[in-house]
Amino acid sequence: MTEALSSAPSPASVTTELAMRRTGMAFQRTRMAADRTLMAVIRTALSLISFGFTIYTFFGKLKEAGVLKGAAPVRNFGESLVLLGIGMLILGIIYHVRFMLGLRRERATMKAEQLVHAESGFPTSLVLIVAVLLLLIGVAAALESSGRLAEKIHGAEMQLPAPVRR
Repeated sequence: MTEALSSAPSPASVTTELAMRRTGMAFQRTRMAADRTLMAVIRTALSLISFGFTIYTFFGKLKEAGVLKGAAPVRNFGESLVLLGIGMLILGIIYHVRFMLGLRRERATMKAEQLVHAESGFPTSLVLIVAVLLLLIGVAAALESSGRLAEKIHGAEMQLPAPVRR
């Protein structure tokens, strides 16, 4: 009977073990909170990009149809929304990466000091991968629309009448 009592863990070691596990779970919760924050940035950036692209395209079509004479200010606003969405996404990705690298460093430090077990993986965030893909799509859409604008500008320059010589 005394053997069973002597092999039982001490209350201090049980408390330390529980604290280490809670701290490890806190790291996972913090990581998930950072992913949720990046998802909010993605949602807002996607809204800005899609709304800006829609405004740009819609008013461009109205101008081509002859319904509007000058749609440049509204189309510029649409382009601005697209660029704002892309910029917001870039800043959100940078913030997320910096935060996650800091969290990984803190976790490694605490593991070295034996304050957490840190046995579970700390994989790359799927949300970060989606954010980068969305950024590439947004940049491609912006380049495509600016390419169309450049074609129209160069096409208009080519159709200028020849100067009259006297």
